[in-house]
Amino acid sequence: MSQVIKTITRKPLWVNALIILGIIILVLILFFISLSFITRHNKVIKVPSVLGKNINEATNFLESNGFSVEVSDSVYIDSAAKLSVIKQSPDPDALVKTNRTVYLTINRAVPPLIEMPDLRGFSYKSAELYLQTMGLKVGDTIHKPDFTRNILDQTLNGQPIRQGTKINMGSVIGLVVGDGIGSVQMDVPELVGMTLGQAKSYLQSMNINIGAVVADPDVAKQEDAYIYKQSPSKYDEPIPGQRVQNKIRPGQVIDIWLSTTAPAPPVRDTSGAQPATPPNQ
Repeated sequence: MSQVIKTITRKPLWVNALIILGIIILVLILFFISLSFITRHNKVIKVPSVLGKNINEATNFLESNGFSVEVSDSVYIDSAAKLSVIKQSPDPDALVKTNRTVYLTINRAVPPLIEMPDLRGFSYKSAELYLQTMGLKVGDTIHKPDFTRNILDQTLNGQPIRQGTKINMGSVIGLVVGDGIGSVQMDVPELVGMTLGQAKSYLQSMNINIGAVVADPDVAKQEDAYIYKQSPSKYDEPIPGQRVQNKIRPGQVIDIWLSTTAPAPPVRDTSGAQPATPPNQ
């Protein structure tokens, strides 16, 4: 040993530096070669797809290919098979080291229970979107006379269902929707002689809407213009001298014509029916 040291010390300094540098490089090479062997750096395999497979089948298949398996989550999708794999991580065809754990999300065998919401008063579109966010489906839709077009009632298997009732996710909910037209008939009101502003207030109390508004060219402010014609009119006259009272339902509309000049008062009904009196007059 002493002889080796004497030999080294007799050599020039730059030679000794090269020897030390070579030893360091050799050690580093041996280290990285051994590290690659220990960690199996170059040994990777492709993750097979088990999406849609039953959990037992997927587990056996992955384990037989050198993977560990762990169920990390569960969801409920009524269109997917029970206990089937919905998602996997790493994704299919990913390159990973051997013995890697594959995490699976599976579909529940039993749908979870949720509380039935109260959809009454919702529009049909809002109710449909709300049911979808809760994992429920829209079933048969029944229309009933009503001056609104909102949800009037909700059903499950043909029977009314109350808010808060526990039901299975994925259940089909039937909706009873108003048709926008009430079931009660009433006399068509007399609007001729009113201003548009007065007619709007009057019709609002009856749940009747203003339809088309036809204004004369000289009408600058429609709210203050006078109604001189309406459709439907209060009466029809199928035979000269014989007037028939027209009927209307809540939710229906009346078209009107406007002028800057107040029309002559409507002819008084000799049968006893009185024309409508404009509000605030």
